[in-house]
Amino acid sequence: MTVTGGAAAALARPRVDGGVPVDISRVPAREAAERELSDPRYHENDPNLLQRGLNRFWEWLDDLFGAASGATPGGVLGLVVIVLAVAALAAALWWRLGTPHRAPGTTGDSLFSDGPRTARDHRTAAARHASAGRWNEAVQERMRAIVRSLEERTLLEPRPGRTADEAAAEAGRSLPSHADDLRLAARTFDDVTYGGRTADEPAYRRVEELDTALERTRPTLDTTSTGTPA
Repeated sequence: MTVTGGAAAALARPRVDGGVPVDISRVPAREAAERELSDPRYHENDPNLLQRGLNRFWEWLDDLFGAASGATPGGVLGLVVIVLAVAALAAALWWRLGTPHRAPGTTGDSLFSDGPRTARDHRTAAARHASAGRWNEAVQERMRAIVRSLEERTLLEPRPGRTADEAAAEAGRSLPSHADDLRLAARTFDDVTYGGRTADEPAYRRVEELDTALERTRPTLDTTSTGTPA
């Protein structure tokens, strides 16, 4: 015997007491299934919220790299080479330029951050920092010693708020043979004080040698703008 059409559908329906078929419509059936699946027993081994978030992130990252590698010559290998090249270029620029420091003369860039001290005081502090390997502090104190010494010799007029760059430019006019070294010392001071750079022993020794050389150098009188040199 062949079962067709409505007869097959009728046989497929569940039957209850007395063989009467139960016809469940689509919406109530879906709601019943959702209620059943919402039972906590079915979700005991589900990943927690953090795990689901991480899974979504890694899926997104995988899709991103997949799309990028598909558009890059050489596929994944080509993408890795490009990423490494960009990282190397960024590192080279950082090493060459350093962290940009503030322009001279802005608030807070004063060379002397504490009360007045003599050049000898600053030299003593610089030597103490150098002996402990604190090269940043040693450079700072030695540069302050240079400027304070020039003020004590009346080659620079004492002026609150003066920056290292300003002091180097002013001193270079009366000590032209050391103008370049003064600018370099001021740049080193700015780099370690405002630019986030780290000094080393050779950097400190250059500033120390400049300090010693300036002590033995007589100024050029016709370019001195501040009084009579000591």
